Amino acid sequence: MNRELPGPSRWARARARYRWLDHLALATNRYFDYGGYHYVASITYFSLLSLVPILMLASSVGGFVLASQPQLLDQLLHAISGTLPGSLGDKAAELLTGFVEQRTSVGVAGLVVGLYSGWNWMNSLRDALTAMYGQNRSDQPLLRTIAVDVLALLGLAAALLVSFGITVSGTAVGHYLLGLIGVADTSWGRTVLSVVSVPLALAADWLVFLWVLTRLPRERVGWRSAMRGAVAAALGFELLKQAGGFYLSLISVSPTGVAFGSVIGLLFFISLIARMLVYITAWTATARDAPRKPIPPPTPTELRPVAAPRHNPAGPLALGAVLGALGTVFALRGRRRSRS
Repeated sequence: MNRELPGPSRWARARARYRWLDHLALATNRYFDYGGYHYVASITYFSLLSLVPILMLASSVGGFVLASQPQLLDQLLHAISGTLPGSLGDKAAELLTGFVEQRTSVGVAGLVVGLYSGWNWMNSLRDALTAMYGQNRSDQPLLRTIAVDVLALLGLAAALLVSFGITVSGTAVGHYLLGLIGVADTSWGRTVLSVVSVPLALAADWLVFLWVLTRLPRERVGWRSAMRGAVAAALGFELLKQAGGFYLSLISVSPTGVAFGSVIGLLFFISLIARMLVYITAWTATARDAPRKPIPPPTPTELRPVAAPRHNPAGPLALGAVLGALGTVFALRGRRRSRS
């Protein structure tokens, strides 16, 4: 007795019937097959590492401001000594004075570490987008790769400044127009201004993500194939920002929540942003009109070269050498000051 072959599964029939579901399945498969989660972890790590030099640079700027205004520094030292009891206040004032004296060293160290972490962050991001598009990572010389990645980082900073300028200028114009008719200070006027600012923020985010999806991969991608992906990324980014604001309002009711919840929330927020961007890149790459190359599926015994994040092994050694040199300089300066 002949037995009939089993027909397509319900999932296969649903994918054949609904184009959007098939596209979503293709994007999910590409995300996992080409190691998207590894790239998300790398991007998140270097994003957190970049926060330290940013804080160092901001502190250095604050030190220069206090050094240029001695009266403000004296008032701050007096407030610290009067607030903290006993020797604790004197110790805090001494630390602040030493920090202001070493503002240049702190700024230089923050700049060096910031360039290192910023390059690795951009390198991880570009490799992630390159992998999701199915492109091959070209083996260029190290110095050329660093120069190109630093230029891409500067281009991203310029795109973010343009986006921020669009949002701020649009909000200022709206506030000015509401002020002309005398309703800028009313509750419904502020509501109208908030509603109008949302499309401006979405448009600014769309421009940034369109630039990221088309110019950051190792091989340029056409604008047309990335437009819908940029729209999805802009919408997702705004939703995550709203969720982040709601989360901050929840943890602000207790000191423990502010201390620990903010760090956990920041880590989770960065991870979600990186995951969203990498997944949307896979979704863009698997669209019907996206330029795709025939790539063989990865086998269990062979790892594709594009599937794993690649980092230069000399990077950590160079960072250790730079930090060791800076530590030696600081130690020698401290000994000279103690002898004098």
